[in-house]
Amino acid sequence: AIGRAMLMSHATLEVSHLTIAPRMVDKEIERFDTAVKVVKDELILMKENTEHAPAELNAFIDIHTMFLEDPELAEKPRDIIRERRCNAEWALVQQMEHLVEQFEQFDDPYLRERKFDVVQVVERVVKELLGHPGRAALKNAKKSKEESLIVVAHDLSPADVINFKEHRFASFICDVGGATSHTAILARSMAIPAVLGLENARAAIRDGEQLIVDGLRGVVIVNPDRRILEEYELRKSQFEIEKSKLRLLKTARATTLDKVKIDLLANIEGPEEVTIALESGAEGVGQATTKSVVTSIIFIFICNYILSVLLY
Repeated sequence: AIGRAMLMSHATLEVSHLTIAPRMVDKEIERFDTAVKVVKDELILMKENTEHAPAELNAFIDIHTMFLEDPELAEKPRDIIRERRCNAEWALVQQMEHLVEQFEQFDDPYLRERKFDVVQVVERVVKELLGHPGRAALKNAKKSKEESLIVVAHDLSPADVINFKEHRFASFICDVGGATSHTAILARSMAIPAVLGLENARAAIRDGEQLIVDGLRGVVIVNPDRRILEEYELRKSQFEIEKSKLRLLKTARATTLDKVKIDLLANIEGPEEVTIALESGAEGVGQATTKSVVTSIIFIFICNYILSVLLY
């Protein structure tokens, strides 16, 4: 993607620590519970209004909802409020930092990056508690067509990305996240060029600066010179040509060079995805093979065994 930077304001989680009177503790807990419920209702509504969104989105929204319902986020902050007589925002952020430390200890990159889901969920609740509901608004960049704008943010949740569907931004880049983050997975499924984990892009890039986002190589170029810009414009044209060629193959029969026909089937999660599968040229929906079923059973058995060892 080639376009102009459009900065998204970052909601800080550095909240003040306030000591409240004993008689105000129950009211503070009630304020916390109300904020959690509001955010949960927002996520449920978002899921109901995104019937044409990629299947992954509903799964990601479910994960965020589950985090909100988990005692570690739904109950522990209430205990902190009672024990330390503190404000709800501070109690929630303290518990978030504790959970993030636990996630960072995982060796598996995918599990480790779930800390970003925790932060994204907490950010929504904190914004509700502070009286700034919803995601921070995009700053108004120079009046440009949305197709030529690249969103620059500290972090974006999958819900933020799906909200971009009503717009037509060219791309987005973030300070945090990685290849296995839910935001990155969703960007791939929506064919949006994106680069995550840039650390300080939000602070270094200014509104309106020209950017090149190369999602294939994980590269972002700020204010490219004419030679680099022409090179990437050529690469972009070549990429579009290749995509057009692939689209022409949709109706072609899947056959090997020695004339063996291959059944090209799709993976779907629900009936609503049948139309997309057919439009992509699929001839049907795949079925699990005996081997894959056996593998799944073995995997479940191993997981249960590991859980039993950890628990007992």
